[in-house]
Amino acid sequence: MVLVGTTVIASRVIAGGGFGGGGASGGMGPFTATALRFALAFPVFLLLMRWQGVRLPRPAPRDLAVLVVQAGAGSVGYTTLLISGLALTSAADAGVVIGTLPVVTAMIAVMVLGERPGRRLLVAIALAAAGMMAVAAGGGGGDGGGGASSLAGALLVLGAVVCEGLFILLNKKLRIPIAPLALSTVMTGLGFIAAGLPALILERPWAAVPETAALLGVAWYALVPTVIGFVLWYAGAARVSGAEAAPFTALAPVSAVALAALVLGEAVSLPQILGVACVLAALAALQIPKLQVPKFQVPNWASWRRR
Repeated sequence: MVLVGTTVIASRVIAGGGFGGGGASGGMGPFTATALRFALAFPVFLLLMRWQGVRLPRPAPRDLAVLVVQAGAGSVGYTTLLISGLALTSAADAGVVIGTLPVVTAMIAVMVLGERPGRRLLVAIALAAAGMMAVAAGGGGGDGGGGASSLAGALLVLGAVVCEGLFILLNKKLRIPIAPLALSTVMTGLGFIAAGLPALILERPWAAVPETAALLGVAWYALVPTVIGFVLWYAGAARVSGAEAAPFTALAPVSAVALAALVLGEAVSLPQILGVACVLAALAALQIPKLQVPKFQVPNWASWRRR
């Protein structure tokens, strides 16, 4: 989850944010960066599959259609919207927004799957909304612009979170479950195709010369949070329960905001701190089990006297 938070920093650098608060530099188109990310990660996942003895799945047509939509939403949609949003807003603001993923996913489940919202979810939605309002009120801005530019960036990042939420829920629509390593490999392969075509048509990557920082940002995104983050998460998930693993999602926004200050040199404002606090409270509201209040029984004093 700490590595997931670094995707915000990498996306900011890819978008042209630079290091150490140095302002904008030559960034990379979001589709080009996404395609390059998957091109780097795909062969690594293939090697991991060979090492683990995992085979590529052969899904039925319906499951294949679900996988294609998953790749379009969760793989391409998330990355391109995140990079596009971080061209307009700060990494600290984006870190707060990505922390709303569990709440957004629960909201999508209510609206799409028809699940009934409980009280804890309603409280979590209110807290997450308060965190978003704090970010919007702060107006951090991407390259010092602030205002409408920062709000537009935050909305693009929120769109990325919605795409990731759809990815999570679509996985439940697969008739035959796919092993995590095989699923990640399929997603990177399909994601490369889905991002590569618009990159060739819209961004003409052969005519652009991105800065070294942007290339390093893509390499980090592809190999560290995508591959190493996958290995760490599933190695940990094999040793703890889902209930024990879920609270660690709170580390992603904390990591993003902290690294925005340490790596990018961004000044973390009071609204951003309040936003993180609201998002963490929302995550806590989702995790706290329902309180079971024991019924008070009136003691039988007559029976006690007989004793």
